[in-house]
Amino acid sequence: MKRFFVQRKNIFLASILILCLILSTLAFAQQESRENQQKVKNVILMIPDGMTIAHTTLARWYQGGEPLAMDEIACGLVRTYSANNPITDSAPAATAYATGYKTQNKYLSIYPEMVSMPGVGQVEEKDFYKPIVTILEAAKKSGKSTGLVFTCQFPHATPAAFASHTDNRNDYESIAEQMVYNQVDVVLGGGYKYIDKNQRKDKEDLAGYLKQNGFFVTTSWQDAKNFSGQKIWGLFAQDAMHYDFDRNGTGESSLAEMTQKALQVLSKNRNGFFLMVEGSEIDWASHANDPVGVVSEVLAFDKAVKVALDFAKSREDTAVIIASDHANGGMTLGNYSTQYDSALLNDFLKYITKAKRTGAGIEELLGNNKTDENIKKIVSEYYGIDNLTPDEINAIKNAKAGNLNYVLGPIISKRSNIGWTTNGHTGEEVVLYAYHPNGYIPRGVIDNTEVCDYMAEILGIDLGSFNESAYISNIDLEEKGYDVSLDTSNPTNVQLVINKGSRTYIIPQNKNVVLEGSNQYKLKYVSVYIPSAKRFFVSSEVESLIK
Repeated sequence: MKRFFVQRKNIFLASILILCLILSTLAFAQQESRENQQKVKNVILMIPDGMTIAHTTLARWYQGGEPLAMDEIACGLVRTYSANNPITDSAPAATAYATGYKTQNKYLSIYPEMVSMPGVGQVEEKDFYKPIVTILEAAKKSGKSTGLVFTCQFPHATPAAFASHTDNRNDYESIAEQMVYNQVDVVLGGGYKYIDKNQRKDKEDLAGYLKQNGFFVTTSWQDAKNFSGQKIWGLFAQDAMHYDFDRNGTGESSLAEMTQKALQVLSKNRNGFFLMVEGSEIDWASHANDPVGVVSEVLAFDKAVKVALDFAKSREDTAVIIASDHANGGMTLGNYSTQYDSALLNDFLKYITKAKRTGAGIEELLGNNKTDENIKKIVSEYYGIDNLTPDEINAIKNAKAGNLNYVLGPIISKRSNIGWTTNGHTGEEVVLYAYHPNGYIPRGVIDNTEVCDYMAEILGIDLGSFNESAYISNIDLEEKGYDVSLDTSNPTNVQLVINKGSRTYIIPQNKNVVLEGSNQYKLKYVSVYIPSAKRFFVSSEVESLIK
């Protein structure tokens, strides 16, 4: 009888064990299934720079109240503050999206020195200014193709944050060089002069470097449109491109057309791609308080959104995320004039819908002919305003070159009862939009760094592992006993010099190469020099080269 009970006990225990194994296997399978559902191989991040709810509301009314393409995927809000300010500038805002870390204003994809905002962790002093590997760089190292599409000049803050590292967002020549040596597969937008040896201060032939490395480089949209390869830099303006309303006759492409081309090229890679698309000049129109420019650029951006969503919905492997980097201008539909007379807003579209050019476009039309009669004629023809005041005419006459939209924008806004609080950025949350083929999207109020975390998760990229040992500094190398010095004799090409026995290794800033005699070695990451701190960061595998 005792043995019978022992046998039954053993059978019972065995049954429990088998059940646990079955349940564990099922749970693992479900978890694996969930993870597979979350993963995609392509991510399209779209950044409408400076766009707020007021911007999209105005654009929607402009097109008769019809919904925007992005409306259907609105899902939450994004907090945008930087490491040291509740109001971010574009550099740290883009850095948060590119790296998953907050940095301080003016910095691009490097750790901050100054942290003052609640909840932002202070980094160790040895890591001040250290470059942070971006999701674009990690995607490229993972075998994916990479792309940047924009209408500004390519070294401008938002595209720059994904492929360069610096404490000075205005150092366009260094930024451009880093972006070139990062060999982003598809770059479409403005800024050819930054790769032209005849226009660069350092005379670096960056266009030549790209061509030598298999890139098709062009300033012609027609040539870019007909391109059938996999690596292209199409820069269709010497500096920034025109506002969309002002494009006619320039030969420039639209943001939607560039997005379409980028997707066509990038999708040839079976491993997938990462693409960032920026509606760059929504921000610039907002700085100028120019509602016509806002409408021009929001609608141009939304057309690009439709291209991206159509692409994603035609497949099962692509996610689209849309989020502004920050708010700008404090625009409102309604101002102090409408406080007690809301009927004044009934006609707020009267002049905006008549506008055929932005303020920047009007400046081109006026040229040097700023007589009273010509000003009245052009403003009447292109804005429908026939009652300019003498003060307004004088303001147009006296506008600084490149700043007429800062005069005409407020003129249109006043007649449209559109309010503005500032010519700068503001600190409120911005709208988050997301599409995932399996419905796995972030919701609620999230931090801007979480946008990067989400993209890395769905692509299956562990950004932390890339950053653990990506960079080493000249200070670190000195502490390890290496004979290290900085050659600053040419301020536009600072070099890290490492002496080892009879050998001398030279590492130029902004490139990813090591020179030793007649030998040249390629590094994983571009080298970064921070002049203010005299810190030179180099890809950490340099140690294996000099041992």
